[in-house]
Amino acid sequence: MAARILDGTKIASEIRAEVAAEIKAMADIGVQPGLAVVLVGHNPASEIYVRGKVKSSEEVGLYSEKHTPAEDTTTDQLLSLIADLNRRDEVDGILVQLPLPAQVDSKRVLLAVDPAKDVDGFHPMNVGLLSTQRPGLVPCTPNGVMEILRRSGIAVAGQDAVVVGRSDIVGKPMAMLLLNANATVTVCHSKTRDLAAVCRRADILVAAIGRAGMITRDFVKPGATVIDVGMNKVTDRAEFEKYFKGNEKRETAFTKNGSTLIGDVDPAVVEVAGAFTPVPGGVGPLTIAMLMSNTVRAAKLRRGTAVAV
Repeated sequence: MAARILDGTKIASEIRAEVAAEIKAMADIGVQPGLAVVLVGHNPASEIYVRGKVKSSEEVGLYSEKHTPAEDTTTDQLLSLIADLNRRDEVDGILVQLPLPAQVDSKRVLLAVDPAKDVDGFHPMNVGLLSTQRPGLVPCTPNGVMEILRRSGIAVAGQDAVVVGRSDIVGKPMAMLLLNANATVTVCHSKTRDLAAVCRRADILVAAIGRAGMITRDFVKPGATVIDVGMNKVTDRAEFEKYFKGNEKRETAFTKNGSTLIGDVDPAVVEVAGAFTPVPGGVGPLTIAMLMSNTVRAAKLRRGTAVAV
């Protein structure tokens, strides 16, 4: 029996509608949350992401602004911009789009963002707040995964959860969120012995490793919930045939575009899992929705009694 498909696009739409309602309520008392996005240079992928974020901000009623320093911007120049955004009260959230150019010290720039405005949730202070279960800003993608689980009625407490990947952006905060929700959590990585056997213990399996189709049927316990955080581009015809042979919709798109998207999970896992997030249309849409939600949360936390948290 094929897995239940967890529709991230639908859930993201629900969250955006809720955020829009919160923003309208805040506007009624004279508060408009604001998001500033910093995009350095002309990275095509980053430009697409930023356009999506700015568009989504406008759709839900956030005040938004985009700062586009030149490709040759220095670390000190970026630090000066961040300092200015930190000072401005109408800016509740600051997002620095990665990657930054090679000459820029990315860690210095990210650490310079006021933790209260760190809507990406990357600042060590927000990492500490998450680990100690105090109010703060949580990284958008893992927070979105928790929303998928919660809104899909998938129990977390008492379940065995396995997270494949230990990045600061997804893997580590994902593990902490699951642990905070009372799951028993194992984090796997490149040095994990017999990865497939570890993954087969999971009631909830989260793949966040950046390797196309690495998690196959052999990694999945029958009936498990499989969350695919990966986003990889397939351009090779042989690789396409391996994963999507017979899929007419994918074939049409691949022929037209010369590529298609695949996650870190082999699509055939849908035949074994109990629930499954597709790529595209699974976790991806939640990332921007949670960015909007984080900006509103930042506004509430910063403004204290002026707006109920």
